[in-house]
Amino acid sequence: MPRSPVPPLKPHAPPLGALLRQYAAGSALACDPVDQGLLNRGYRLRTTRGRYFLKHHFDPETAAPEAIARQHRATQRLAALGVPVAPPLPAHDGRTVAVVGGHAYALHPWIEGRHRHGAQLTAEQCGRLGALLGVVHASLERVMPVQGCRRTEKGAWAGGGARTDESAPGIGPHTPDGRAASTHHDTAARADSARAQKPHAGHRTTRNSEITSPDADPVDSGADPATTFALIDDLLARVRRHRPADSFDELARHRLLERRALLEQHVGRRPPHGGPVGWVHGDFHPFNLLYRGDAPAAIVDWDRLGVKPRAEEAVRAAAIFFVRPAGTLDLPKVRAYARAYRRTAGATPSELAAAVHRVWWERLNDFWMLRWHYERGDTRADPQFPAASALVVWWTREYDAVCDAFVG
Repeated sequence: MPRSPVPPLKPHAPPLGALLRQYAAGSALACDPVDQGLLNRGYRLRTTRGRYFLKHHFDPETAAPEAIARQHRATQRLAALGVPVAPPLPAHDGRTVAVVGGHAYALHPWIEGRHRHGAQLTAEQCGRLGALLGVVHASLERVMPVQGCRRTEKGAWAGGGARTDESAPGIGPHTPDGRAASTHHDTAARADSARAQKPHAGHRTTRNSEITSPDADPVDSGADPATTFALIDDLLARVRRHRPADSFDELARHRLLERRALLEQHVGRRPPHGGPVGWVHGDFHPFNLLYRGDAPAAIVDWDRLGVKPRAEEAVRAAAIFFVRPAGTLDLPKVRAYARAYRRTAGATPSELAAAVHRVWWERLNDFWMLRWHYERGDTRADPQFPAASALVVWWTREYDAVCDAFVG
């Protein structure tokens, strides 16, 4: 069965003249596209006033001006707490979203830095990474409150959102070394409480480079095995029909049969509903974190900001940062990362253990890379498939050790 090629994105030249007239950013000297993700386009912009990152928001799910403005408010408030982010620059009218020709744009300061995978981090730096994500969650909880929550255990809230009793002890944001940070609020923070939308079934998340499913629902009761078995059969049929068969087909068939056997063995371990929820980054992985030297310089790409189970984001991020090419996790680094995360986020070991189980089950039932490959003819995720497909097999075998690394 021939694969239909994915049509390339049509070249889009941003309307620099009309855009820059809305900002005090000078005149354009050069504008070069940066590596394009799957959601939006980015440009490295040099003007007579300096260097900037110009973001063109075009993904239908995240490009609504009100959604972009919410992301911007969050990063502005996080920056006020000392969290390393790159808030947008305001235009002359004070707005941070510029709409030109029906397209939405945002101008950010250019952050010089590089991406670093877990293999490039020392144990101490892994701890700093976990602490940073904990800071993000704790800080978002403070500046992006959500109403309608109920307390479930010390330091954890459920029922649609994070805590709103800002005077409660031990819930304020922290710096990456665990020290309490100063806070800042404005009336808009409280307005977000009323406007915040709870996550819903069918909410899609599209990844730039990570191994997490773009279709996984982060708050459902876990994938239905019956649906997964039917999907496996469909994908196996697609593999058989493809001619000429290649090495990817061979690996796909092997992993599909292997996964079916694993799922039959563990079919009774479907998890319950997710744990405590709150505002999360939504896409925390190496390509959305810039380092300057040994220190994080900026967390970028907040398109997937939303209310979701927080501990699950911590587990998913670790499964991306610390996966090895052979499909195993560097558990000593995971342990350093998770300890620091629990300390700064106020997460309990039981919360992390439940998140480990849910993310493991998610991986066991997840075939988004194969669906892209065989249903859509989209091969951009193919290089990730060997490690990602091996990881869930290893994770199942080493389940107790993985869980211990997150809670020990």
